[in-house]
Amino acid sequence: MSKSNSKGTQLKINSKVVGGLTSINGIEINADVIDLTAMDNSTGYREKAPDFKDVGDVTASGFLDGDDDGQDECMSLLNSGDIVSCEIIFPPKIGKTWSFQASVVRFSTGAELSQGVSFETSLAVTGQPTLAASAAAGNGG
Repeated sequence: MSKSNSKGTQLKINSKVVGGLTSINGIEINADVIDLTAMDNSTGYREKAPDFKDVGDVTASGFLDGDDDGQDECMSLLNSGDIVSCEIIFPPKIGKTWSFQASVVRFSTGAELSQGVSFETSLAVTGQPTLAASAAAGNGG
């Protein structure tokens, strides 16, 4: 595998590819930090340990497409509140896929003069995401 531009990156929500995307702000994992500094500490430096991790939200934006099943699925899941399987599939040259569980928590549209009608959606990730080799990566692409 090697480096690649982002062309061909896909977002799948509940097995449906979300079309018309121009941006995916993907997985960002942060760990909470516990301060374990005791009052009898003589070093003058705090002692810390990692605690629970939070993935936050995945956001995606692009051009609104009235015929796109993936965009329709976003609205449907926002209304249902269901937690479903999702994936961010990077181009075959990179050969990696994020897999995670999430619920759709936001869907918005926008229109500006001399620009395409846009949409943006946010997915609240729950649990631990997995970054692994893409299924297509093992067979050359």
